[in-house]
Amino acid sequence: MILQALNDYYRRKCDDPDPAQRLPDFGIETKEIPFILDLSADGELLQIRDTREPQGKRKVAQAFRVPMGVKKTSGVAANLLWDTLEYVLGVDTKGKPERVAEQHAAFKARIAALPAAVQADAGVQAVQRFLQRFDASALQSHPAWTEMLEANPLLSFRLHGDVELVCQRPAVVQAALNMATGDDDAPQAMCLVTGDVAPVERLHTAIKGVWGAQTSGANIVSFNARAFESYGKTERQGENAPVGRAAAFAYTTALNHLLRKNSPQRIQVGDASTVFWAERDSDFETALADIFGDPPKDDPDQGTRAVHALFGAIHSGKLAGPEGDTRFHVLGLAPNAARISVRFYHCLPLRDFGQRIAQHFKDLELVRGPHDAPYPSLFRLLTAVALQGKADNIPPSLGGSVVDAVLGGENSPYPRLWLNAAVGRCRAEQQVSYARAAAIKACLNRQIRLHPREEKEFLPMLDPDNTHPAYRLGRLFAVLEKAQEEASPGLNATIRDRYYGAASSTPVAVFTTLLRLKNAHLKKLNPGRAQWFEKLLGEVLSPVADFPAHLALPDQGRFALGYYHQRQDFFTKKPATDNAPETHPNTNPVGDLA
Repeated sequence: MILQALNDYYRRKCDDPDPAQRLPDFGIETKEIPFILDLSADGELLQIRDTREPQGKRKVAQAFRVPMGVKKTSGVAANLLWDTLEYVLGVDTKGKPERVAEQHAAFKARIAALPAAVQADAGVQAVQRFLQRFDASALQSHPAWTEMLEANPLLSFRLHGDVELVCQRPAVVQAALNMATGDDDAPQAMCLVTGDVAPVERLHTAIKGVWGAQTSGANIVSFNARAFESYGKTERQGENAPVGRAAAFAYTTALNHLLRKNSPQRIQVGDASTVFWAERDSDFETALADIFGDPPKDDPDQGTRAVHALFGAIHSGKLAGPEGDTRFHVLGLAPNAARISVRFYHCLPLRDFGQRIAQHFKDLELVRGPHDAPYPSLFRLLTAVALQGKADNIPPSLGGSVVDAVLGGENSPYPRLWLNAAVGRCRAEQQVSYARAAAIKACLNRQIRLHPREEKEFLPMLDPDNTHPAYRLGRLFAVLEKAQEEASPGLNATIRDRYYGAASSTPVAVFTTLLRLKNAHLKKLNPGRAQWFEKLLGEVLSPVADFPAHLALPDQGRFALGYYHQRQDFFTKKPATDNAPETHPNTNPVGDLA
């Protein structure tokens, strides 16, 4: 299913009207080549052109479409008319002159093996003449030579006066296509992707760009041990999962395109490099990066606009028509030694996709401060529950599990690990932040949704009618803290800094002491304010029969949410004539999803 969807995406992108977005034909791939050797028709080197341009703090080379490279392991194998400095010029950069000599010989032999008609091409002849009389000493004065020796970069050739490279000349391109589809000793089998009988690709092109995987690339389809073989398919790895050459090229090219640098169709979700695409052109094909990704510093409202656009499409009925039937694919990949594991995969109509993302933000909807993002990004939600708020400390599988729950719909529970991590960070740091409270509310509400008769869902704002003991104790703790703050303005630390962890886990051991301290705090307030606190404390404590000895972890989440709601209610503007705690929360409703 995944390879078929990638193959279909490749076919669509091959016909893209934008040349910059169009994917190369079978037998051709896109490579960043830093240096181009500009040759005369006689094979004389006229200049070395540096194609790199500054992007931030580093230089990025220009990308060219070149004949598909061979898959290199520890052996010597040369590409056609492009390769590294050692292959192209035979210059040793690593202290292995004998191996470099073999590489250079293989590079020249690859050109010599071209059909006679191709070797008659003016560009190919210029390259052959250059290689016959090349002298490395002539390049030592070039400004980039020292850098080239250190980096062993990719090189290619261009005939002076041409716009395209020699390897892009029509005769060479046709030869590359013929070699890719040529009949050799490759076994014929039914392709598992297309269903056609075709030559089986033994070694698939490496997938690059997966965070944490080998920089040289890794594979989704590969076999290297007898334990993975079946039905006597032992001579060639590809026979175990036969994929035709054209289909193998298509899915690897499409996936590498989606995973490329600065791709608008890619985000990092925990340890999972996540890509997404639609079966047809859609405005939402690049929207997921804005919805789930962290907004850029120069445009902090980018994610908010993307979510509003999605809600607008839902409520306007845009997704109720043919566009809503467009199937949308989300694929999460994680490193696994020399291979890539599929962390998650979802394929569903864009209509359902939009509804489920909208439900996710409805579950997160919470009263918030003026500087809190109305639609927190997935990255912010995950780092909020990580140790020290660092992305490196996010539990490896958490991001993928959250995405699974989001795309699974409103009755798909969020991972328990998310709730555990959020509650644990609240207790460890004695702070219930907006992102943590939102995560706790979302997790609890989806659990409650599975058993609606036992408990009602939590509201975005303070719910005076919620009588759950843990929620009430959280509210109580917030009231006691507020009384202390008003009694002693300017305190560097409140009861939260000393007692929150114990109060949220073992209430009976803490609240008797806190209620005793409360009396001393209320004596410092004017009688009217003290009476208001006493009344509020009575309302909060009225459904609580006794302080429990222990609170289970979900109840610790309810405690945190009650504390957060009550604290936010204290800082919400009330009518000037009303001293009662009336709530006017600053929430961000997403509307009716029906």
